[in-house]
Amino acid sequence: MNYLEIDTPALLIDQNILNKNIQEMQDFANRNRVKLRPHTKTHKMPKLAKLQEAKGASGITVAKVGEAEVMAEHGLKDIFIANEIVGVQKLERIKELSGKIEISFGIDSIYQINQTEKVFQGAEKKAQVLIEIEVGEKRSGVIEEEDYRKLLDAIKKCNNLNLKGIFSHDGHTYKAKSVEHCKELYIESVERTLYFSKIATDEGFNLEVVSIGSTPPFLLGFDIPKGITEIRPGTYILMDASQSGVIGSFHRAAASVLTTIISKPTEERVITDVGAKGITAQTRTEGLTATKGLGKIKEFDDVFIHSVFDEHSIIYNKDFNQKIQIGDKVQIIPNHICPVSNLHEKAYLINDGKVIEEIIIECRGKLQ
Repeated sequence: MNYLEIDTPALLIDQNILNKNIQEMQDFANRNRVKLRPHTKTHKMPKLAKLQEAKGASGITVAKVGEAEVMAEHGLKDIFIANEIVGVQKLERIKELSGKIEISFGIDSIYQINQTEKVFQGAEKKAQVLIEIEVGEKRSGVIEEEDYRKLLDAIKKCNNLNLKGIFSHDGHTYKAKSVEHCKELYIESVERTLYFSKIATDEGFNLEVVSIGSTPPFLLGFDIPKGITEIRPGTYILMDASQSGVIGSFHRAAASVLTTIISKPTEERVITDVGAKGITAQTRTEGLTATKGLGKIKEFDDVFIHSVFDEHSIIYNKDFNQKIQIGDKVQIIPNHICPVSNLHEKAYLINDGKVIEEIIIECRGKLQ
């Protein structure tokens, strides 16, 4: 059927743009001779993860144990949980998965090392861990070199834990004021990651993985220096209004939310049938990824969502009001696609205006 026949709100994915985004990032990784391990929290769909692997991805990244379990159930065999894992229950689940697939996860504390060592006692395979290095995002990860060396010393004493590598996430590049500023932040982050990698090597560790993340530097084609073994971009596959700002164009936005015009209370105000529960209320306020409004109307050059209620989007634009009618359907390019994917039960794959396939978002709600 034609995509305009879909009931709304609905998450749409343009197949041609999707495939192009997947191929271009894989080509970028191949040119730089690094592995691509895409972060699938962007889409939460095993179907799309398999498409990424079919094009050459070495494995996938997830954010939660629950996501890893679902991806494994659907045939994904090499998974990295790019998050600190704390709690016996979660570690027991990872231990069970380790008997079926290749799985690794993040740490940044002695507490986690001790807990993991205890839980994996008697396991067939050692726990495969990567130490996270904080590179400027001001989130999780090791900051002080002294603390990092303490982690390495603790791992040396473990029998049930293997240090597979280190990883970092330069999420602060989202706030870069310019392309040059983004490059400066990226280079600083990579150099810091490589510095900590060398410390581990000097301490006798043979790191298999030195992994860096974030989409903007790779969209912009920055070189990846020797010593980095893999990259973990996520948003590139679907894109959104935020990441479109990095390249100054919406032409790579594969995902949109189809919504119906349900009311025109004034000559200026327009109401659609999707709100915070379908597109979120997220914005980005700084730098290259700064967004205007709460989402862009795809079919119109300068029309944005002004505000949202739970189930309503509010637009103030007199020209737009005059051009559309109640019952018309338009597409919203969300500001941030990752949480939007988590809000929908399924996505509709579209090619040339026709619905090709309905894809269940299998990892939806897998937050534990």
